[in-house]
Amino acid sequence: MTDVRLRSRVEVERGLFMAESYEVISRAMDAGTVPRSFLMSEKWLAKFVPLYERFPEAPVFVGEESLLEQLTGFHLHRGALAAMQRPELPSVAEVLAGARTVAVLEDIVDHTNVGAMFRSAAALGVDAVLVTPQCADPLYRRSIRVSMGTVFQVPWTRLPAWPGGADQLHEAGFDLLALALTDGAVPLDRVDLGPARNVALVLGAEGHGLKPATLCAADEHVVIPMAGGVDSLNVAAASAVVFWQRRAALGRG
Repeated sequence: MTDVRLRSRVEVERGLFMAESYEVISRAMDAGTVPRSFLMSEKWLAKFVPLYERFPEAPVFVGEESLLEQLTGFHLHRGALAAMQRPELPSVAEVLAGARTVAVLEDIVDHTNVGAMFRSAAALGVDAVLVTPQCADPLYRRSIRVSMGTVFQVPWTRLPAWPGGADQLHEAGFDLLALALTDGAVPLDRVDLGPARNVALVLGAEGHGLKPATLCAADEHVVIPMAGGVDSLNVAAASAVVFWQRRAALGRG
């Protein structure tokens, strides 16, 4: 199944996602995710012994590389695939409990960007990630791979509604800071990102940006100062910049 929508729909319904490479599968297991099966060529069997021996009930399917490429639609150059049991997502309240810095990914439809944003969140001290109903699946194979498996270490869940879910963030004590190119947006280096505030950093899809209702719900609009006639960054790059600025403001730089 190479069609993204079909694969996503079937995997979600059956509680299944695919993990690729030793590092990613290992991180998924360390986070408590259970493998259903493994798929690899014979030359990778020895390397993956420490992983599949942890779950002897999960079958290990072995085949010639040409056959595996025919089955999957791509070359398994990272060693192996594992079909993993999709974990049940926590509630929004559970994810927010104890968090000070939250990232909200609004309708980010590119799986590469989602994975990169999770990796930045993990590296730069973001406590939790919330994804909107239309956001790409963080457990899609490409998202997981680009994140280097950090989707399994950063607490996250999917909001049941957005921007209606902004009320729950406000009730939990978070200020919503919307990254947006709007009139009156405050340059990032002038925004109070210090420890006196719990902040939810809202980042939107490239192109049309954040929804008007999201901008209305936000407590503050924030813009990254630019030079060279450039007005914006790729959303994954922008997330890394703002996550770092928050980290530095908390004295963790």
